Amino acid sequence: MRILIISDIHSNLEALEAVVSAAPAFDVAVNLGDIVGYGASPNEVIERSRQLGTVFVRGNHDKAACGLIDVAEFNPIAGMAALWTREVLTPANLEWLRDLPQGPVRLDDSLDAQFVHGSPIDEDEYVVTLRDALDPLTYSSVTFTFFGHTHLQGAFWRNGKEAFDAVHPAYPVQDAHESFEVALRPEVQYLINPGSVGQPRDGDWRAAFAWFDSEGLRLVFHRAAYDLERAQKRILDANLPPRLASRLAIGR
Repeated sequence: MRILIISDIHSNLEALEAVVSAAPAFDVAVNLGDIVGYGASPNEVIERSRQLGTVFVRGNHDKAACGLIDVAEFNPIAGMAALWTREVLTPANLEWLRDLPQGPVRLDDSLDAQFVHGSPIDEDEYVVTLRDALDPLTYSSVTFTFFGHTHLQGAFWRNGKEAFDAVHPAYPVQDAHESFEVALRPEVQYLINPGSVGQPRDGDWRAAFAWFDSEGLRLVFHRAAYDLERAQKRILDANLPPRLASRLAIGR
């Protein structure tokens, strides 16, 4: 099965469309949450995401935008964007966000993989460092766990009881479509983050996503350039905080 893994679109329509254009052929698309928040195209992104596939987990910004959690848990700019999103969402899209499932979710019993937003332990947990990954890798026996939330593309793995390691893709340029393949081994347990489609935070402004071939045990990370200026203009035209536009250019 060839799976397109996307996460943290954050209402960035231009970035999502670039991912769709750059993605290799896939059988199913899985969305790891935070579909909305920060950006200025929440309705368009929800509708485009639903056209791509039916496998979703909810993110914390999704919960905030539809009122399932209090925006007081967010920093002021994120909270403001969540409230703005709540106001502009159509009733149908608001209800759809409320109905998104909490991770982990599975595709089918034949694939030893699960999909979460934060971690299999806590949907809002941040797994940033190798130390952060130790508990999720020990807690779950599932071979492949795909997660988002941190906006940092990469993978952690466990080989046996004591051997843990990590990889973060390195790309030679930052103005085109690039890919980075990781060799997977069947005896190893993985935590894999495709990165953020709409608001990367690893210093690379391009939309991030991943492609996974479960039969060939292939994992390919991707970065796709998109119309950054148009995405920024949408944010400014919506009178959202200018910081939400400027940070897109630096990948932070």
